[in-house]
Amino acid sequence: MRRGIASHQGRSADTDLRRLQAVTTDQAKAQGGSDLRTPLAFAGVVVLGGLNIVAVKLSNQDFDAFFGAGFRFTLASLVFLAIAFVLRIPVPRGQALVGALLYGFYGFVLAFGLGYWALQELPASIAGVIIAAVPLFTLVLAVLQRLEPFSWRGLAGGSLAMVGIAVLIGAPQSTSVPVVSALAMVGMALALSQASIVIKKYPPCHTVATNTIGVGVGAAVLLPLSLLRGEEWSLSAAGDSWLAMAYLVLLGSVGVFGLFVYVLNHWPASRASYQFVLMPIVAALGAALILDEPIGVSLVIGGAIVLAGVYVGALGSKPAPIPAAPDQEALALRCSTT
Repeated sequence: MRRGIASHQGRSADTDLRRLQAVTTDQAKAQGGSDLRTPLAFAGVVVLGGLNIVAVKLSNQDFDAFFGAGFRFTLASLVFLAIAFVLRIPVPRGQALVGALLYGFYGFVLAFGLGYWALQELPASIAGVIIAAVPLFTLVLAVLQRLEPFSWRGLAGGSLAMVGIAVLIGAPQSTSVPVVSALAMVGMALALSQASIVIKKYPPCHTVATNTIGVGVGAAVLLPLSLLRGEEWSLSAAGDSWLAMAYLVLLGSVGVFGLFVYVLNHWPASRASYQFVLMPIVAALGAALILDEPIGVSLVIGGAIVLAGVYVGALGSKPAPIPAAPDQEALALRCSTT
């Protein structure tokens, strides 16, 4: 009897292993051709993430900073949980679970906690320049943590993109810059960079599983911080604020974070980080259309320089070959047994 059970379990394990290897092999073959899924996911993060800036400005009209962020992540976590339940996606275990928790800490608690707090006083122009430094921070952190080799081309591309963002936003209207808020925004950029590194260092998982835990960690920490700061927990908001919150939950969180992890599972962290230098362009266009903010010549010139920087650093050269990432079903199987 015991031999039969052991034999059955052994055959089951072998079947799962062959299944994982087969899916990984198929994915590798697919990546050998012209697979547009990752570039399209990259573009999706840029567009949806750029519009997040406009949506946050609208939602902040009625929701306090930490409460708005925590409330957003609470709703997003419920959506991710529902998707995980319907698709029967298992919970990550072992090192995969550790990676998802760290991703939540760096990517949601630190990044959005510091960012929301900083933007209460920091001009949007200064914040845009600092966030545009994410590719440089990611490159440095990836090299320091021996995740990727140093690349002069990546450094040049990131620097050129920062110049373009500086031209795009123009000089700030006031020379008075709140130093503490600026340092907090630097902390946000560093936290976003480290979140990308965490995704690459730990076993990759299904994007839904990773983000369910990540946004859950963000909500679990930011809401208590909101209480400690004495923020008002009020759901009395105008229609525009609720529409912005709905966007932030569904497209700005579920869409953006899901695509973000997908890109990181297929591209090196330093290459994927160039989405952050393109987001301000989308934000400027969205603000012009939705908030009636003007578009100047600096947007055209700066945007062209940013695109050149992204091409030099991320798209212009053939990336070093990296192991093919298995599809989401195989990732879920791997993480649940790690």
